[in-house]
Amino acid sequence: MDRDAAEVLAINALGFLAADADRIEAFLALAGVSPSELRRSAGSPEFLAGVMDHLLQNEGLLLEFCAQLGVDPTEPARARRQLPGASFDY
Repeated sequence: MDRDAAEVLAINALGFLAADADRIEAFLALAGVSPSELRRSAGSPEFLAGVMDHLLQNEGLLLEFCAQLGVDPTEPARARRQLPGASFDY
């Protein structure tokens, strides 16, 4: 997976979170981000890395996202490795 594909998957993950009030509120609270900061930061590769980190830290959320998008559950971890600040723990 290349960086562009990783960013697209992360944007889809952000959309998945934003589609449900409880999911997006939990993400914003944990990230310490306001809704206005979310709008400004949404296209930043660093911010998208944080979205993927959030998804990867919750297996239930990860599996729900993958099922909804029809992607293999290993894809988000592959995407995360292409974004800034990646460790190889994913």
